[in-house]
Formats: sequence, C-alpha cells, structure tokens
Amino acid sequence: MTDLTLYHNPRCSKSRAALQLLEERGLTPSIVRYLETPPDVGQLQTLLRQLGIAPRQLLRSGEDAYQQLGLANPALTDAQLIEAMSQHPKLIERPILVAGDKAVIGRPPEKVLEVLP
Repeated sequence: MTDLTLYHNPRCSKSRAALQLLEERGLTPSIVRYLETPPDVGQLQTLLRQLGIAPRQLLRSGEDAYQQLGLANPALTDAQLIEAMSQHPKLIERPILVAGDKAVIGRPPEKVLEVLP
C-alpha cells in the first residue's frame, strides 16, 4: 500500500471532507497540519513537482497576505512565491493529498480519490 499524506487544515470544510472520504475507504493518511508545521522551501518544491503545477497555482489569492505581500505581481519569480508560501502557510491551497510520487489538491474533495492506488 502506498503511503498517504494529507496536508490538512481541520478548520477547512474541504479539508475535513477529503479526510472523511479517505477514512470511509478505510485509509488513514499521515496528517500534516501545515499551518502548525509549515513546509519549508524544499518541501514545497517537492509538492509542486508532485502536483505538476506552477507555484502561482498553489496560492490562495483570497488570503489577506496575498494582497499585503503583493503576490499578484507577475514579475515575482517562482522562488519568491515559494518563499512567501513557506513564510505564510495560509497562502497554500488545501487540502493536498500525497500518494507515493503523486499529489493532488482536493478541490473539490473528491479529487483526492484520483491519486489513490
């Protein structure tokens, strides 16, 4: 069985729904409460590679920090965006399920089922 890791915010309804979907299938992922233990730059780079997306696609543009840090600026580099997410984890889209070398953002929550073995 592939190890599962869920980047989870228990206050987020989508994150809770994704976890429930996994548990209903008898799966118990390792939980990373990323707001309490934010991923560092290297971990974010790995997640982005597993997701197959650009850093900007992982940003929550509705967060106050997004506006305050001027992250809409197209001149910002990927490295700058990743650094911002590592320093302000609320900016990271959620939930994220990692299954082996693949990952998916659980929006909608049913998307987490796409990477299950």
